[in-house]
Amino acid sequence: MNLMKFRAQLHCASVATIALFGATVALAGVTATTAAPMLGGCPMFPSDNVWNARADTLPVDPNSNAYVAAMGANAKAHADFGSGTWDGGPIGIPFVVVPATQTLVAITYVEYGDESDPGPFPIPPTAPVEWGSDNHVLVLRQGECKLYELYHAVKQSDNSWEAGSGAVYTLTVNGPFRPAGWTSADAAGLPMLPGLARYDEVATGEINHALRFTSNSSRAAYIWPALHQAPYHATPTSPPMGQRFRLKASFAIDAHFSAQTAVILRALKRYGMILADNGTSWFISGAPDERWNEDALHQLDTSVKGSDFEAVDESSLMVRNNTGQVWARTYIPLVIRPG
Repeated sequence: MNLMKFRAQLHCASVATIALFGATVALAGVTATTAAPMLGGCPMFPSDNVWNARADTLPVDPNSNAYVAAMGANAKAHADFGSGTWDGGPIGIPFVVVPATQTLVAITYVEYGDESDPGPFPIPPTAPVEWGSDNHVLVLRQGECKLYELYHAVKQSDNSWEAGSGAVYTLTVNGPFRPAGWTSADAAGLPMLPGLARYDEVATGEINHALRFTSNSSRAAYIWPALHQAPYHATPTSPPMGQRFRLKASFAIDAHFSAQTAVILRALKRYGMILADNGTSWFISGAPDERWNEDALHQLDTSVKGSDFEAVDESSLMVRNNTGQVWARTYIPLVIRPG
């Protein structure tokens, strides 16, 4: 049997039989699926997208120890989001949901226009801008369910926007990806909003997607699903952009953790986090919200460090390298009937 054809059948079929050494082997598969996270009536990509795929059963990447050492095994994890303000502005990466009727405005790129999606974008003049140096603007437009993201965004006097780079994503489909080698509003060429921790989903008791995080060391490489490299404090053992990590199964999520923190930790075990940008290692991204409990989020700093994470190899999930679709994860008990 053709190996690739067999692989496709094995991943996709819920029930199959094959002949093996004269015996009939029944493959009774049960595919575990989770509904896609929703926001503003739109999915954060389909349920079979890499952002929404579980990582808790993936194999450990053989370079895991080296990556963690390069990033800081003793460095503290941190929720790079919260309530209130820090250094004069909200804590985290904000976003806004706009109606299908939102007016389109011109976008002028001043840094990476050759790797950006052209305007116009449906960005309102009141769109929140990330506080700090990156000045991201994230806009989800209802109806069409498209995500518009800008980096180094500055509103102009005529309500148009100037930006360093920008990207557009249709959230109802897995692809095709934007061109390989292109940046986005993020260093790894990835969308940002699907990887943010949002208070509303934590309040439900579960985050059902991977999270975005940063590292103070990355090498000149990227792996699926990333599209762009951005070497920073690079060493031969630094991770590439797009590398996925998870909280180790041995990490105890015990009763001393608050409810908010426990939800985040469970997500880091089940779905992990994807390296998307340079910055401080193990800083996990989320949206600002006055309902975050800062004392609860601070438990990440005091209880979680780099050595509690491991890199995983998610290459087995990839259907094609130009789409975010993943193979269905199928649990297959074998029933062998003598031939």
